[in-house]
Amino acid sequence: MNLEIFQVDAFASRPFEGNPAAVFPLEQWLDDELLQSIAAENNLSETAFFVPSKDGLELRWFTPTREVTLCGHATLATAHVMFEHLGYPGNLLVFDTLSGKLSVQKNAQGLEMDFPALPSRRRPCPDRLAEGLGCAPVEVWCAEDYLAVFEDEETVLALQPHFDLLAQLDLRGVIVTAPGRSVDFVSRFFAPKYGVPEDPVCGSAHCELAPYWAQRLGKTLLNARQISKRGGSIGCELKSARVLLTGQAVTVMSGILAV
Repeated sequence: MNLEIFQVDAFASRPFEGNPAAVFPLEQWLDDELLQSIAAENNLSETAFFVPSKDGLELRWFTPTREVTLCGHATLATAHVMFEHLGYPGNLLVFDTLSGKLSVQKNAQGLEMDFPALPSRRRPCPDRLAEGLGCAPVEVWCAEDYLAVFEDEETVLALQPHFDLLAQLDLRGVIVTAPGRSVDFVSRFFAPKYGVPEDPVCGSAHCELAPYWAQRLGKTLLNARQISKRGGSIGCELKSARVLLTGQAVTVMSGILAV
């Protein structure tokens, strides 16, 4: 069986930045074990699969080790493939996912994703979190992930986490963040439990970051930068219980996977 594959750098304006994702258009769902094996073979932080449905498109995301319920950069990559390679005629896509219906609007700034906001709650810093990061954050919040807040961008950039310790934490992963020098805030994201030691640019993490920084800075329009080695920019807008995430994407490879 031959499957068409696209590899897309999401939250990127040129190749080799942002977060790479593999995208597979399917006519019908394959066995879950095969989907997971394909994602492990790709060895990217996310592989997206989608099939046509009567209401639009069904979309699923897999890390190298497991399926996840929400992924921003692979959703952006999938929309990019639909608009740029598969001849989708409109400017609005609606995906049916494990996180409900998610829409992507094509506009002058790029691709705008409508995602659920994930407000966090403050809590004491677990010892294992401080040990895993190598230093204690100023504040710790949590929702789907730990949100560790530091004083400045330089501290976040200098972190050299112990991934074996972070993998032992009870939540999905760890977001580290601080005020940015040239943007509203910067971040990094670690998810070793999910087979992703550091995710280059994580859209779903910004569903937690946007509510935190909107409240702290007193504004709903935010410019963000994930300062991983590859790096990527994300526009964020908090709208009640939703977050609008805007980014660009670039196709770097297309081909056929034989399985």
